[in-house]
Amino acid sequence: MKDRELNELTDQELLERKKQQKSNKLINAVLVGFCAGVLIYGIVNKGITIFTFLLLVMGAWAFMRWKKNDEALDDELKSRNLNKE
Repeated sequence: MKDRELNELTDQELLERKKQQKSNKLINAVLVGFCAGVLIYGIVNKGITIFTFLLLVMGAWAFMRWKKNDEALDDELKSRNLNKE
């Protein structure tokens, strides 16, 4: 998410994104778990290969991106005093 995009959203749209964020965390956890399983399976059977290394790098990149987007949304909600837990 871009900061400009978040700044342009209405309060209601931000609260809807927060609801989506909660459900997306579950989906992200399932994807990370699946990738971890594939990574462990690949390491056990073939050792560390370029495929397992790339999977590890892509997983770390995706995790950092998700975290950055979540923090940007939370910061925007706090700036508008909409941070209802």
